[in-house]
Amino acid sequence: MHIDWAALGQVFGVSLVVTVGLVGVFTLGIVGTSRKTETAGATAATSTDGSGALARTGAYACFALCAAAVGYGIYLIVA
Repeated sequence: MHIDWAALGQVFGVSLVVTVGLVGVFTLGIVGTSRKTETAGATAATSTDGSGALARTGAYACFALCAAAVGYGIYLIVA
């Protein structure tokens, strides 16, 4: 029985990097959705920065990237 240790190490390394990256992207999505669009005392008329909307848009993009990665993984397994 012959085990290709180089290929096994390569699979381990790639899966580790992809897993950490995907968890990081999902974490950015969670942080982006938890940001408030307005401060506690400000009203919509006085709030001029779009950082809340930008954070929410970035969070949705992170979640879409996670969903695409999961879909691609399922495609690789089924195909």
